[in-house]
Amino acid sequence: MVAHSLVFFLVDATSPEKLAAALEEFVKRLFSMVEAESFDALAGMEISFSQARTIFMLACSTEPVAINEIADGLGLSVAAAGRNVDQLVQLDLVDRLESSTDRRVKLVSLSEGGESIALSHLQTKLASIRAFTAHLTPEVRQRLFDALQPILDGDALRPMKQETTL
Repeated sequence: MVAHSLVFFLVDATSPEKLAAALEEFVKRLFSMVEAESFDALAGMEISFSQARTIFMLACSTEPVAINEIADGLGLSVAAAGRNVDQLVQLDLVDRLESSTDRRVKLVSLSEGGESIALSHLQTKLASIRAFTAHLTPEVRQRLFDALQPILDGDALRPMKQETTL
């Protein structure tokens, strides 16, 4: 009976549900640490949270984005998204231009200033992750690396669109 219980435990320990629960806990706790530090950095900037979300959305896009797509992506009204874009244009953080196929559509992309904010935010997050890994023992770091490498080398995750994706 004991051997049977042990086999069940070994199978249960690697079940998709158990792994998902462990990953969820890990990601929540890691993100909590990373986000706290990156939001502290954002607090010092002269932009609203909604404007910051607009910048980060644009940073994840490889092409200019229509204002209505920004609204949909952020759960804002088109008017609110338009106001955010207007303010970000005034702060020289985004560029707005007309669509070449439909002059009624305004396309938005990051300016150099907006790219700088997005990159700074990303660098703050990456520094937090580096600090986390520095607190791990060398053995745990190696085991975590060994576990992640086949996943990163495989096709279970979608590829990153660009280097600065948030």
